[in-house]
Amino acid sequence: MNGARVRRVVVAGGGTAGWMAAAAIARTMGRAVELTLVESDAIGTIGVGESTIPPLVTFNRLMGINEAEFMRETQATFKLGILFDGWKDGSDRYFHSFGLTGKDHWAAGFQHFWLQGRERGHDAPYDDYCLELAAALQNKFAHLPDDRMNYAYQLDSGLYAKFLRTLAEGDGARRVEGKIAQVEQHPERGDVAALRLESGERIEGDLFLDCTGFRALLIEGALHAGHDDWTHYLPCDAAIAIQTESVRPAAPYTRAMTHDAGWQWRIPLQSRVGNGIVYCSRYLDKDAALERLLGNIEGKTIVQPNFLSFGAGARRRQWHRNVVAIGLSGGFMEPLESTSIHLIQRAILRLLRMMPLREISARDINEFNDQQMQEMLQIRDFLILHYKVTQRRDSAFWRHVADMPVPDTLAHRIELFRETGRVFRKNDELFAENSWVQVMMGQGITPRTWHPIAEKLRDEELDKLLATLRENVARTVSQLPDHAAYVARYCGSAGVRAA
Repeated sequence: MNGARVRRVVVAGGGTAGWMAAAAIARTMGRAVELTLVESDAIGTIGVGESTIPPLVTFNRLMGINEAEFMRETQATFKLGILFDGWKDGSDRYFHSFGLTGKDHWAAGFQHFWLQGRERGHDAPYDDYCLELAAALQNKFAHLPDDRMNYAYQLDSGLYAKFLRTLAEGDGARRVEGKIAQVEQHPERGDVAALRLESGERIEGDLFLDCTGFRALLIEGALHAGHDDWTHYLPCDAAIAIQTESVRPAAPYTRAMTHDAGWQWRIPLQSRVGNGIVYCSRYLDKDAALERLLGNIEGKTIVQPNFLSFGAGARRRQWHRNVVAIGLSGGFMEPLESTSIHLIQRAILRLLRMMPLREISARDINEFNDQQMQEMLQIRDFLILHYKVTQRRDSAFWRHVADMPVPDTLAHRIELFRETGRVFRKNDELFAENSWVQVMMGQGITPRTWHPIAEKLRDEELDKLLATLRENVARTVSQLPDHAAYVARYCGSAGVRAA
């Protein structure tokens, strides 16, 4: 950069990442920047990020988006968590919810009181104390006062990009159609100076956002920012996605079902279901994976299968010189915990907080990269947890992941919980204590001890605490409406409302 005002922001690529970035920047920055997005209708997008997590609710609110309109336009349903089938021993199931379980004490999480209660003869499962979990399994949902129900969305990501494009263009963003033929760099500084399109048009900019997906045309193709490979921890490297007609009312949760070389997703939208199989190509070939997927879907297929290849990992520098990687250009981890759109969102919001006025600050770049990498490492560890903490030994794939070495950060968390029932989070970590507890206990880890404060309560006090919490959950859920009916009334498309 030469010290001139950073005014021209260029987004390279559309899709969910590009249009989320364009919409957020246009709405936040207004006339302070000139925003141009370059994309080609001839280049497809991955388009399978259909399941989200609660921070997207906040993102949409920051954007001033009407929720009912957004859900109607994206065929969205509500999501209260993920139902995991077969991750412990192949025949089990557990639920990772978005809510809190029970009631924490400032010194210790609720799991300590539940464990002490079990020692004293209480046999109600941990699940009974979580509102979102109980509601999900009974297919119920409603907005509650004071946002007492934590939720996310199951949506059509292609329609979400289209919805955001309308917002962005309404706020002044300019879209240019065309394929990028060349990334031009300043001959002395090495910064990206312009994008030259196949048509010959040249798009100059001061700050560039790389939303070109796995191709990473700017951040890697031009600037060679480097990449850390995490496939030794997350060996699944392929997926097949397909859509089917709905055969039952949409449930307020996503399913993640294991098979002998990975797992399969099922995501119910208003008028269709998103399905996919994630697998490790060392243990399952493409044809067998497709056969397995087609043999475990419900309803008639409505699109051709979409075959995807990938590798888990992260760009070493996600902001390098005057280019910021957003979305898949910055890194990828399989969608086991629905974090793909979240990472797009986080990168955009971080960039907006660090938007330069003139000279791009090297300290801003370093801070951005440190925060991005720290968050991705924390998410990476949480995903590895699902594979490492398994009792399955029924296939070569599951024996491999159960026996593989894991990062010291994760090994410490697992053993700390196994010994003491404690979970400690660092900084602004995405997954809360309850998420770690639900997954670890759901996959068979029962802590050997608990916090001594749980023994402070007399029997009658503990009885009352547990009974009150459990009864409050049951009473609230009994008063909730059916999820599919609530969606139809609140945000259903014409076809869904008619049905």
